[in-house]
Amino acid sequence: MIKMSRDVQDINDKGRGGIGAFLAGLRLLFNNPVSRLTLRYSTNNIKCSLNGRDIEEPIIYHALSMFAGEEVSCPLTARFVSTLINSIIKVGIRILGGREEEVVEALRDPALRRGIALVMKGLGLYGVTVPQKMPAPFLIVWNFTNMCNLRCKHCYQRADKPLPNELSLEEKLLVVEQLDRAGVAAVALSGGEPTIHPDFYRILSEISSRGMYAAVATNGWLFADIRNLVKAKKAGLRYVEVSIDSADPKKHDWFRGVPGSWERAINALKNAVKLGISNALAVTLTKVNIGEIEDILDLAEEIGVQRVVFFNFVPVGRGRDNIWLDLDPLEREDVLRTLFKEMKKRKGLQIISTAPQYGRVAMQLSGGKEVAPTHFYVGDDPIVKAVAEFVGGCGAGRIYAGIQPNGDVIPCVFMPITVGNLRKKTFWDIWLNSPLFNLLRNRDKLKGFCRECPYKNVCGGCRARAYAYYRDPVAPDPGCIYNLKHWNRIQRKQKVKTPISKTVLKP
Repeated sequence: MIKMSRDVQDINDKGRGGIGAFLAGLRLLFNNPVSRLTLRYSTNNIKCSLNGRDIEEPIIYHALSMFAGEEVSCPLTARFVSTLINSIIKVGIRILGGREEEVVEALRDPALRRGIALVMKGLGLYGVTVPQKMPAPFLIVWNFTNMCNLRCKHCYQRADKPLPNELSLEEKLLVVEQLDRAGVAAVALSGGEPTIHPDFYRILSEISSRGMYAAVATNGWLFADIRNLVKAKKAGLRYVEVSIDSADPKKHDWFRGVPGSWERAINALKNAVKLGISNALAVTLTKVNIGEIEDILDLAEEIGVQRVVFFNFVPVGRGRDNIWLDLDPLEREDVLRTLFKEMKKRKGLQIISTAPQYGRVAMQLSGGKEVAPTHFYVGDDPIVKAVAEFVGGCGAGRIYAGIQPNGDVIPCVFMPITVGNLRKKTFWDIWLNSPLFNLLRNRDKLKGFCRECPYKNVCGGCRARAYAYYRDPVAPDPGCIYNLKHWNRIQRKQKVKTPISKTVLKP
């Protein structure tokens, strides 16, 4: 999954007083009937002038803009409610020993304001829930096209040629408008390979112009030419994530199916570093590369990237044809523990994982002092654990959703279950009313040990992996060490001769 910006991460890294403390304060002070009634009223959209430009957003958003010191002119009622909300926020920051100036600085980012506004709308509409219910996702990963210039062995899309029914440019612009109206904070363009599509720069600009955080997940082929990345930056690109699956060029090129792809990916990352664009090196963990974790991290440090994201392998699309690539639970556990230890050693590099179990591993190895909420931050502030439970591990259908090239909405790009199509329904309607999305938002509906696990509110298991193996999105995640018996059962059915050890670690 795409990560938050470096600016916001830096604020969080300073400890209490960052956005973590801010979120905890919101939960504390807006969990009573009076303040919640105020918050619910402030979910209404209203047109105000923001820095001389008329925009229509929820009153909450305008309140946060005022808090950040922006020039905001609203009708009297909205101004009164905004002042009241901001007074409550200030009390919350003081109670938690936070630093108001850091929150003000963070909220100057329009995309972050959108994200916080979503949290507050969720509190107003649903009250405090664990994990927190949201009226819209923080992040949309949009499989922009099915066309691709590589042939990766694990590709969840089986990307190759564009689909015959992909959205037109006009339809794409309408999708961006719908996401804007829903309050989505960030949109990441993925694929296929989004950068080779002729609509890429136009849509990137449209996303950015509406105050949403614009990101891209790419193989780096075109961004190896710095002129293309400069063009993307001018269009509003704020984050670039480039896939590199081995420190060995030959192994990467074999995995990606095209000679020369490693060199171009490396150059794309070097260009992102040179241009000062928030960046990450993305790795899909498989049996092919688990022995080179340190080499990959050394490579990342040599390039100067800000973070390395280790993705869970999910056997879907072309990955299902290469299911042998998947890690067994013991291998995954060992890798996640290695990542945590490396993160503690390599202070200048953020090391994160999309495996929801990483939150649990961080807690266990730190004796409960540290946790990784939503796979973006491991910290030892006492309130970070509360924020982790607030967000709740696997975000499929909860704080995150995917869009296919033809407008189909899915819970996650690794879980291709269509819950609606944007040519027929609005995103808002799909998000609020999808039975599957509502099922994924209730951790009590999980099955097996995932439902009983004491870490379910900071993990919840990977729902895409559960679906890939069982065709049931609330089934136990067979990639977790606590579900080892499920993995062994699957291996026996697949006639694997040497199922892994039955040793199970106690929670």
